[in-house]
Amino acid sequence: MSGRYGRALYDLATENKAVAEVAKALTTFQDLITESADLQRLMNSPVFKAEDQMAAVAALADKAGVSGLALNFLRVMGANRRLAAVPGAIAAFHALVAEAKGETTAEVTSAEKLSVKQIADLKAALKAATGTDVLLETKIDSSILGGLIVKVGSRMVDNSLLTKLNSLKVAMKGNA
Repeated sequence: MSGRYGRALYDLATENKAVAEVAKALTTFQDLITESADLQRLMNSPVFKAEDQMAAVAALADKAGVSGLALNFLRVMGANRRLAAVPGAIAAFHALVAEAKGETTAEVTSAEKLSVKQIADLKAALKAATGTDVLLETKIDSSILGGLIVKVGSRMVDNSLLTKLNSLKVAMKGNA
């Protein structure tokens, strides 16, 4: 479902020659979602009335400077009780933008925030492996203890310390 909404918004933004504007606005709104647990609860909970959800989302979007097609998109999602699907639709939209530019998106999970140099090195390595420019979506998950989990398309490389420790644990049980 998120993919359909993302595709519809992308098609509409392309038609109106507003892809860059919409992409920027959606990134701004996605940052709001990521930074606010309260906003996430509001968007995901069926307990709140649609009118209350839409009013809160519209107020936040207005305060963040989100307008035009991006704001209309959020209103449509709210009216259809699909606010929980907004992050997925935003990701689908950004994937379509990247595809149109000949870029690949990679999800990178690390135990702590990556430095600018680490991100640049990772982009270079992924570009060499994929043959295309790579946009990184970084996530921090301290439970992996160290290392990285990199997902590009349907391929995933889990080089996390947690996975290595679990593999060692299984190997040691097998030798006992």
